[in-house]
Amino acid sequence: MANTKPSIPKGTRDFGPEEMAKRNYIFNTIKEVYALYGFQQIETPAMETLHTLMGKYGDEGDKLLFKVLNSGDYLKDVSDEELRERNVLHLQSKLCEKGLRYDLTVPFARYVVMHRNELQLPFKRYQIQPVWRADRPQKGRYREFYQCDADVVGSDSLLNEVELMQIVDTVFQRFGIRVQIKINNRKILSGLAEVIGEADKIVDITVAIDKLDKIGLEKVNDELRENGISEEAIQKLQPVIALTGSNEDKLKVIADVLKDSETGLKGVEETSFILNALKNVGLKNEVQLDLTLARGLNYYTGAIFEVKALDTPMGSITGGGRYDNLTGIFGMPGLSGVGISFGADRIYDVLNALDLYPKDAVRSTQLLFINFGEKETEYCLPIISKARAAGIRTEIYPDVVKMKKQMSYANAKHIDFVALAGDNEIEAGKVTLKNMVTGEQNLVDVDEMIKQVQG
Repeated sequence: MANTKPSIPKGTRDFGPEEMAKRNYIFNTIKEVYALYGFQQIETPAMETLHTLMGKYGDEGDKLLFKVLNSGDYLKDVSDEELRERNVLHLQSKLCEKGLRYDLTVPFARYVVMHRNELQLPFKRYQIQPVWRADRPQKGRYREFYQCDADVVGSDSLLNEVELMQIVDTVFQRFGIRVQIKINNRKILSGLAEVIGEADKIVDITVAIDKLDKIGLEKVNDELRENGISEEAIQKLQPVIALTGSNEDKLKVIADVLKDSETGLKGVEETSFILNALKNVGLKNEVQLDLTLARGLNYYTGAIFEVKALDTPMGSITGGGRYDNLTGIFGMPGLSGVGISFGADRIYDVLNALDLYPKDAVRSTQLLFINFGEKETEYCLPIISKARAAGIRTEIYPDVVKMKKQMSYANAKHIDFVALAGDNEIEAGKVTLKNMVTGEQNLVDVDEMIKQVQG
């Protein structure tokens, strides 16, 4: 065994110091903005009971749950006959009571139901933790990845939607990423389907409309025909397919098409409230009404959002929407909510592609003290304490080795300043400070050293 190479499970990864610095920059930025809006952090266990998880994600999802074997003699309740039959699903239910969480939403719903008596509603929570899916690993799809969710439950007010869009705008402003925030409403989509009498074709319709820029109007109409949508319905859809102009212009056209659908008009009204409010707060990024946005149709019931980066090709980097019945699956009906989820892994890639990480967020040590020996170290230690007290990330090379080796350590770690203290410096009560970027060095006292490194 000794010489097998160590490895990690497929679909997982290690994060080194530089990657961690970048990831922490992302999570800390998002946390700070969540906190500005009064969101509070919770965490839930990596494992939930299978009773909590099963049946919440559809059959596909159930298959992708990582099950955890019971501890101890997990075969004690299984008969030889059951083992011989090898009915995997049946055996799983006897051998496993727990599973790794698949997302943060179901655990959140469970949390709300279990703690409903001590929660102040509306409850604004955020949660940043890993989730696990027994999926086939491929590029950009992992078996362990982080989700970064914020939700408000227990309030129907559209102000929550407005705030979440402000959060998105603020977060990407802080990252320096230009984005487009797309918004739609499930009720508008339902209204469209209702008006043209094609309730079950809503996905086909949005997929076809989405291709307008690529294939043109004629081909979109052909595709709708191929999907079995009637000529009459296609005629009714024409103004919607060719929507242009401002968000207000689009809403006017949509309201006209949906004039006979109560649900549809409710969607128009909600969307127009959100867009007007956002106009008043003055977002830095553009908000665009996009009727082809159809994420989570069997889940969302009101506003739907999606965010795309403008300066680099990448799928959606944040998404979310309004849902009606978060806790119904646990027997507590009628609690509606609205939430968003930042795609941390994709944001990581965008920040890399556009080289937007602040230097300070990624650098570790700012100042390295060279180790010349015992006497010199004794002189340096109190100075190092002062530097750290001033908030400077400082280290001393632990071993007495050649100067060249200590300098190349500083270079490898991109340390900007090196401090040296030999006999002359000690006598003068100063240090020689070398700027590793410019190469210049001068004799300075401790306060001056601190000022230069912080400068």
